[in-house]
Amino acid sequence: MTRINRNRTLLLCLLAGMIFSQFASSAADNRTTTLSETWKNYLSSADNTEPSKHFPYLHCFRRAAATHDLPLTLLLAVSRGESDFDPAARSHANAHGLMQIQWPGTAKHLGINRIADLYNPCRNVDAGTRYIKELLARYNNDLHLALAAYNYGPGRISKTGGDIPDGAEWYSRYIYRHLTYVTDINHRGSTESQQPYSVEKRRALIEFNRPYRVEAYVSSLQKRFPDLRFDWFKLPEQRFRVVVLYADESEQAKTLSQLRHSGIITD
Repeated sequence: MTRINRNRTLLLCLLAGMIFSQFASSAADNRTTTLSETWKNYLSSADNTEPSKHFPYLHCFRRAAATHDLPLTLLLAVSRGESDFDPAARSHANAHGLMQIQWPGTAKHLGINRIADLYNPCRNVDAGTRYIKELLARYNNDLHLALAAYNYGPGRISKTGGDIPDGAEWYSRYIYRHLTYVTDINHRGSTESQQPYSVEKRRALIEFNRPYRVEAYVSSLQKRFPDLRFDWFKLPEQRFRVVVLYADESEQAKTLSQLRHSGIITD
């Protein structure tokens, strides 16, 4: 290859890289804008939204929501995504309890000086709620940025947004997914007739070690089986589990039959 051809090839590669970089940056900016708007719309209409089920420790969440003027369903979504309502949950990053408060940094910042207090459900929920409220004030009521900072730390998320780390962007989508479960109008009854959260059963299907892989897998399952209900959770050991949900024996039989027939499960 002549020097001119080599230089031309290098120039074309450089231009392609620049175009791809600009496209990727633009796509990321569009995702951020969309998520910000989605969360903004939620906040503007969430005041009277009741949860779809009677979730564990609901009295703690109701008290914290009323005290700190935040939507009840938001707090439930964060807790479901962070710990699946396990008050004894502990992560690889030394985060604890229902809202996964990091020890000692975030906990002491919030006035909790004993790690044992993080295992008190109502104290943990109150601390997590105060932290979300603080982050909302920091980010001018942009819940997308506040959630990104809840997961990544405010030191890593600019007050103006900017380039949000992929993991923080993912976390905002992840919590919104749990919000759609918490507020699911198809499974919502009156306050008196709500089913306990524990009644709904699930079956684990597979685990991944990267969130984008589990996100893509669940998306493919939902397209393939639009009548079935899939979900996923991050685990303390930095893994991500895909589950299928069913409310009763009839739904369980239908769900498992379809998954066996397709080879998704084999037992």
